[in-house]
Amino acid sequence: MRLKTGEYFIQEVFHSLRRNNWMTFASIGTVAVSLFVLGVFLILVLNMNRLAGMLESQVQISVYLEDHLTDREKRQIGYDIESLQGIDTVTYVDREEAKARLAERLGDQKYLLDALSEDNPLPDAFEVTVTTPSVVESAAEAIDSLQGVEEAKYGQDVVEHLFDITRLMRIFGFVLMGLLGGATLFIISNTIRLTVFARRKEIAIMKYVGATDWFIRWPFLLEGVVLGCIGGCIAAVALRSFYAAMAAKIYSTLAFFPLMPQYPFMNYVTLAILLAGIVIGAIGSVISLKRFLRV
Repeated sequence: MRLKTGEYFIQEVFHSLRRNNWMTFASIGTVAVSLFVLGVFLILVLNMNRLAGMLESQVQISVYLEDHLTDREKRQIGYDIESLQGIDTVTYVDREEAKARLAERLGDQKYLLDALSEDNPLPDAFEVTVTTPSVVESAAEAIDSLQGVEEAKYGQDVVEHLFDITRLMRIFGFVLMGLLGGATLFIISNTIRLTVFARRKEIAIMKYVGATDWFIRWPFLLEGVVLGCIGGCIAAVALRSFYAAMAAKIYSTLAFFPLMPQYPFMNYVTLAILLAGIVIGAIGSVISLKRFLRV
């Protein structure tokens, strides 16, 4: 009996899709467009999150040493820094290398360094990176207290603004994703509601003859799943083409921009969009049918 009931539900789904072919095309198109927009923002949010993470990971502490230190004392300071909690890498930069780097940054204006003649006022230093951005401040304070360290700087104001910006990027992105998900659910539920409305008399008759709510609900639920799945497939294919074109355009102008690699990233996005289409289609069907089951 259960097998026959399942066959009946499937037959009803495809019968409804064929009978309301224009409504079916409209529903699939609406689902596809909605999920495509949702997918575009998902891609943007995840790439923004990756960029924010990379910016945070590149925060560096510059440790300037006092002038009178011996090589042994400098090495000891390096060991002391490495032993601190949260330290990732420690790189020694002597004053000559610092001067060469400054000349490279100045470019055509490196002649300004000629005024220094033989004197090099730049101090020996360590460049320190940390394991997580949250420990930058405490690590800088601990390093600054070491004997022989003149100053430990990490661009406090800049870093704090950077962390604020990346935090806002993440919050804004996920809030926007939630709003778009809600908008997509609203559009799909209203699209399916039109199909349900066209069959409201049939639903009322089934209720009067004793059909249970779930017996009536299942064909519409499966119909929503089918519409969501087909719309999700169309959106996923369009998103793959969109991301490939976007990546090619960005890499042609910004070769080192940290985009998420297409594989396996787009496989996960495709799976997420398909699941979103199925879930939203099912929920939209349940929401749309709820009102018409009250007879």
